[in-house]
This record gives sequence, C-alpha cells and structure tokens, in this order.
Amino acid sequence: MDLREKRALYNGFGDTLTRAVEFVAAPAIFAFLGHLVDSLLSTEPLFMVTLAAFAFVGVVVRAYFAYEVAMREQEADTPWGRSVATGGGRP
Repeated sequence: MDLREKRALYNGFGDTLTRAVEFVAAPAIFAFLGHLVDSLLSTEPLFMVTLAAFAFVGVVVRAYFAYEVAMREQEADTPWGRSVATGGGRP
C-alpha cells in the first residue's frame, strides 16, 4: 500500500467520523435549544422534538447531496463517466 492509498484511507476515516458527529451533535444541540424554548414557553416537548427532527432532516439531506456530488466526481474519472461529463455519448 503506497502513501497515496494510505492518505485516501485515512481521509475516509476522518470524513466518516465527521459525518457521524454531525448526525449526533446537530440534533442534540437543536433539541437542547428546543428544550430551552419549551421551558420558557411551557410547551414541554413541542419545540424540542420539532427542532431535533428539523436538524436530523437537514443532516440527512446534506449527506445525500454530498454523496451525490462525490459519486459524480468519482464517475467522472471512469471510462463510462467521461462521455457523460463531456456531453458526448448516448442520450
């Protein structure tokens, strides 16, 4: 395994850890903020659940679009993706 392969592997581990933290931290932070709003307005689970769900949906949508972009970049370097990227090939 050469240095480039190791670097790509380690970057993959780092990216995965970052996404895992995003999936956990963002809804937790939003839920905590919702809890604070709920305690001020006496609407106990309403804002906490709503903001946590909003944050989770946002993280999922962001992950989906990041995956789509990454796959387009990966496929652009392949023989079957070059014709699509350059506008040639079959429709």
